[in-house]
Amino acid sequence: MNPALRKLFRDGDPEPGALDAFLAEHSFPLVDEHDITFVYRGSVDAINLRCWIAGLDTAQPFQRQGETDLWAVTIELPKGSRIEYKFETISGDHRELILDPHNPLKAHDPFGANSVCQAAGYERPEWTEHDPEARMGHLDNAYIDSKVFGQREFQVYVPARFRDNRRYPLLVVHDGVDYVNFAALKTVLDNLITALEIPPLIAALIQSPDRLVEYGANDRHAEFLADELLPFLSGNYPLIDDPRSRGIMGASFGGVASLHAAWRNPGLFDRLLLQ
Repeated sequence: MNPALRKLFRDGDPEPGALDAFLAEHSFPLVDEHDITFVYRGSVDAINLRCWIAGLDTAQPFQRQGETDLWAVTIELPKGSRIEYKFETISGDHRELILDPHNPLKAHDPFGANSVCQAAGYERPEWTEHDPEARMGHLDNAYIDSKVFGQREFQVYVPARFRDNRRYPLLVVHDGVDYVNFAALKTVLDNLITALEIPPLIAALIQSPDRLVEYGANDRHAEFLADELLPFLSGNYPLIDDPRSRGIMGASFGGVASLHAAWRNPGLFDRLLLQ
């Protein structure tokens, strides 16, 4: 148990006013050197911590503190790490996933928001922050009249100091616009290219209006990438014609789609980033 929480209950169950003061005086979750303590106050039958992290249980149950309406759970978390989470409240047959009401730090994604926990020593990587000194690329809007899917719109990242007389590696990014909006992908590419961590590259930022179907190891999607998207990009941008200079990436179903496209088209993509 967190030392501050232990002190609060040292002499038995505190009065409601003492609980109010405790919640007002501390930042949550409570961060120790190796442990994180999550706290919830409310009238529920049970509550779980939900975080979908490899190595952690999907649901970690809170324990009610004495006979009060304060609940807490403590987990180990390595120094310098970061997780996203929600609380699952249970009242009778009703279950609800909610944000941590005592934690203002949130991360947004295409499906909504999660609360964010930063362990001791966490620092946001510098290469994810906007650097005014970084050379900035730009995003082109593009579309294909696809025989497979009809007209498809997407964006193309073009690096700073782009030259028609040189050749560039290609990265195809599933859910690419979401990566730009929610994971600062353009900022990351600008920073890494400026720092010479990666070469200047062209990135095709594709989206799907029906990703659960098209990204689910779908042969038509693999055909679209190989027979329509790549020829379009090669015809409009000076790309290196070598599978070792072609990468494809995605998260969740986007990772499935990336792996399937590479498997269905051997020798087309030699670089995969699967999340």
